[in-house]
Amino acid sequence: MDDSVPGDPSDEPELTEDEMNGRMCIATRESGSPETLIRFVAGPDGSVAPDLKRVLPGRGCWVKPSREAVEKAIARKLFARALKADVKADPDLAETVDRLLAAQLTGMMNMARKAGQFVIGSAKVEAAVRSNAAIAVFHSRDAAADGVRKIDQARKAWHLGMETEAMIPAFHLFSGAEMDVLLGQNAFIHACALAGQAGEGVVKRANLLEQYRTGGLSQTKGVADMPKQ
Repeated sequence: MDDSVPGDPSDEPELTEDEMNGRMCIATRESGSPETLIRFVAGPDGSVAPDLKRVLPGRGCWVKPSREAVEKAIARKLFARALKADVKADPDLAETVDRLLAAQLTGMMNMARKAGQFVIGSAKVEAAVRSNAAIAVFHSRDAAADGVRKIDQARKAWHLGMETEAMIPAFHLFSGAEMDVLLGQNAFIHACALAGQAGEGVVKRANLLEQYRTGGLSQTKGVADMPKQ
């Protein structure tokens, strides 16, 4: 008779040494590269700390960029097993990761804007899309449908003109109120990232945040190969 109960750590098969030290999600057991997984370490206070930049010392473990995967790791106490430490994951860890990913993205948006690789404004975005300069577009979740539709038409025209399977990705990650907090005077209704290291860094982080929230696939190919910032 199986005495295990749903959510009990005994439900999970033991992690091998390779799995704990390698690039494998402790929740889904899917392998990946450092750029496609989120690293966690044991904090000095016995907590589980996200290590988005992958620079914190000590043993680390990896989780797929998915809120569901993080919540599973918390519920099944997988962090303590993988880190081989008496650590306790905060119940709000999944939300903390979301906030950190959002802050990382908006920080890169500000950096890209200073580098001239992130432009704001409907007319500028539409022109960048039509001129093949944009690599991704961003809309506030509060954006008027007409404004989004106009830029979508430019994206479709570009897509047909380039005769490519890939579509310029469009992200709807933040409301206006959220951007006011995260971006201040740099908040936008419509924006786009342009080619370049900083612009590509924005797209990479936008994909990561969207994947985390939806559990879906990246909107762009080769995101993991973009330059590390």
